[in-house]
Amino acid sequence: MTPITLFENPDPAPAVPGGPLCGTRVALQPTISVAGWPTDAGSAALAGFTALEDATVVQRLRQAGAALTGLTRTSEFGFGLHGSQAGEAVRLGAADAELVLDMMGECRVAAARAGAYGLTPSAGLVSRLGLIGLIPSMERCGLLARSCGTLHALLAALAGPDGRDLTLEEAPPPAPAPLPADARGVTLGVIPQALDGLPAAQAEGFRAALARLATAGVAVRELSLPEYDLFALVHAIVGSVEASSCAGRYDSVRYGRRPPGAKNWNEMYLSARGAAFGTCVKSFLIQGAFFQFERYAAYENACRIRARLVAAAQRLVAEVDALALPLPDRVPEDITAAPLAEICAPFGCTRLASVTGQPALAMPAAGACGALQLVGPRLGDARLLALGETLAAVCREGK
Repeated sequence: MTPITLFENPDPAPAVPGGPLCGTRVALQPTISVAGWPTDAGSAALAGFTALEDATVVQRLRQAGAALTGLTRTSEFGFGLHGSQAGEAVRLGAADAELVLDMMGECRVAAARAGAYGLTPSAGLVSRLGLIGLIPSMERCGLLARSCGTLHALLAALAGPDGRDLTLEEAPPPAPAPLPADARGVTLGVIPQALDGLPAAQAEGFRAALARLATAGVAVRELSLPEYDLFALVHAIVGSVEASSCAGRYDSVRYGRRPPGAKNWNEMYLSARGAAFGTCVKSFLIQGAFFQFERYAAYENACRIRARLVAAAQRLVAEVDALALPLPDRVPEDITAAPLAEICAPFGCTRLASVTGQPALAMPAAGACGALQLVGPRLGDARLLALGETLAAVCREGK
């Protein structure tokens, strides 16, 4: 696919010269607000909407000297990758980096698909002000680039407190602990349950990547997490309830189209929401409404389970330098009606970090090695990127 750039030199506010990102070309999805740019988030609910102000991440890109090259096509509200061209601008050299909304692993899978690196930062590290998504407690501004070094520069420019986003950490992240000089001494934790039900080719590629790293001296340690399958369930329940509530704004009063013919406000509301969303997002919202209004106890239980899973994942990652999880490098392209189950299927191994708020780094396939992702402790993003650079050198040697 060719990336769709909606503007040829569109940025009316030039970058600050001499900044740390000077000369870096950054593409964006229309889920990220840029003043004066169309920001429809890939949805009919926002058709024709133009952002009134810059998202915080856009302000910081400009302050760091980055050049905004344009917008690439996204799935509806950035949910899933069906119809999305995330990563294509980087793969084809039209941009050096791209900002991609990540709700269940979209940035990481898009990075693997493009043969690039992708970082989902820790929750509370990068401002979400000006992002248009569906799942506030799980969505983050993902970073996608050709190298871990570029990701590190982007993160340094974007991270930090924002007085208009109260979900951010006020204190600076802790200084990263030192890493071994090379791959010897690095320990990765593998969760065997994460391999259950994987396509054979993906499981084989993941094992090949681990074998290549082990040959270079990386210690691979099995860590059991019996409740691993609950990450997907918690994401489905909690995420859909949040989405159902979040999407209530698209009622044709403030946002969204207003189909003609409604006889009262209730008909107007129902017809507007029916016309606003595509099949996949609509299915997700209906699922959320079911748990919100018919099975609220299940939602409460999912929130309790989420807290338990967060604690379990934190304990595991404290025992190793990072968790290593499989990562698909493709998504189905032949989904006609975009059923929810098929849209979500590729993200079974990426939702751990989405649920826990931990940082996750996508490592592209190299040679006979498959793609994988590294998950580190929350706010340990800098060390995770340094670890990624160390292991990337090993993977390059294996080509």
